Amino acid sequence: MGLFSLFSNKEINTFAKDLVASLAKRYPPALDVSPEKRVSENRLTKVLEETLAQAVDFQSKHKLGVVGKAKLGNEFRWQLKEMGYTEKFIDIATEGLMVYVTRASKGGAVEPKQQS
Repeated sequence: MGLFSLFSNKEINTFAKDLVASLAKRYPPALDVSPEKRVSENRLTKVLEETLAQAVDFQSKHKLGVVGKAKLGNEFRWQLKEMGYTEKFIDIATEGLMVYVTRASKGGAVEPKQQS
């Protein structure tokens, strides 16, 4: 599709909101900001990988171009911020999103690790 996608900002924004809502169900912002309630790194990694796999699926179905991926990353970041996640988590999750959708668009294999 080239540099620009046929998908509107509204579709990308809606997907980003849904993606963050899905993430928030499994890893609520309260857990991220609470020093007393810590989630294991393995659990958090699994939750993030499964969430980002949804973005890979969206990317493969909609073939987002460079601008579409940037819009998705930006909206994802803002949604995380609005939900109340910490900057550290926002940075990690957004970077992961961008890596996953970029690799997926180039045919790279990005699949969640299977836990034994």
